[in-house]
Amino acid sequence: MAEDDDGERTQDPTQKRLDQAIERGDVVKSQEVNTWFILAGGCLVLMSFSVSIGTTLRTTLRGLIANAHMLRVDGGGLARLTERLELELIGALGIPLLVLTLAALAGNVIQHRLVWSVEALMPKFSKVSPIAGAKRLFSKQALVNFGKGLAKLVLVGTTLTAVLWPQRHHLEATLATDPTALLALTRSLSLDMLGTVVAVLAIVAALDYIWQYRQWYEKQKMSLRELKEEFKQAEGDPTIKAKIRQLRQARSKKRMMAAVPKASVVITNPTHFAVALKYERGMAAPICVAKGIDAIALRIREVAVGAQVAVVENPPLARALYATVEIDQEIPPEHYKAVAEVISYLMRLNRTFAR
Repeated sequence: MAEDDDGERTQDPTQKRLDQAIERGDVVKSQEVNTWFILAGGCLVLMSFSVSIGTTLRTTLRGLIANAHMLRVDGGGLARLTERLELELIGALGIPLLVLTLAALAGNVIQHRLVWSVEALMPKFSKVSPIAGAKRLFSKQALVNFGKGLAKLVLVGTTLTAVLWPQRHHLEATLATDPTALLALTRSLSLDMLGTVVAVLAIVAALDYIWQYRQWYEKQKMSLRELKEEFKQAEGDPTIKAKIRQLRQARSKKRMMAAVPKASVVITNPTHFAVALKYERGMAAPICVAKGIDAIALRIREVAVGAQVAVVENPPLARALYATVEIDQEIPPEHYKAVAEVISYLMRLNRTFAR
């Protein structure tokens, strides 16, 4: 039962899992966002460049028709005429096409960072499998896409009707309208319709992106087993790390106990704390060579007694030294006086016994 629970993808994905998905080309992508950017770009082009495009093309075509009898289409004449027409078209449509291209790119870039991955291009049997295709056809994603398409049809149709209905009398009158005025009317109505469609599809695109992100995020969720494996890879096996830590502590304790017989004094509290200090002439300050609490403190005392190292009971000093000094470090200046008194006392005691 525990193994089954470990296999269920119920855990939020880690940042590493999300980055790996993006690197292999598995990214959040809403086609509605791309469509909206292209439509918005088209609306911008129509609003900003339609007059200049129309003027350029009208001038070019008028000159072509008016001077058709003078055009040479034999030999290199046709090539030169074609080249000139191409340059005219590029000059008229180059910037608008560039705007549309940038809009299409922006629709992708705004959803995810640029990704270069060949994995998404690799052929997969599931893409051509009839069974897999049938599953996709009747999947939840297909149902959502159908509902989304139906909603777009209703929304766009309703909004376009709302825009065009007040203009129905003007549309009837276009049959008798001069073609020059008809172009201006057509441009105005096109801008109204495109602006309305862009506004409606902005809401659809935002909702679709949220849906696509949730679907992608759910797909990236991890099982407990995968989470544990990733943790082991990133941090190392906890069991091995604990074992290494135990070995290091044992070696450190062994080295510390070996240094106790070389100490000058062991200051204790008498059962909970023990700090072994070493001092020799020429030292700036005494050095802590060992310290411990409870069982380790008791062991330090036993080793000190066995090595005939002086053991002095001073509970406040023992606690203070244990809290403020590390092994192989000099004692802090604030404890110089208290420790100096202990060492001076021991030195006087040794001189007394020496007599």
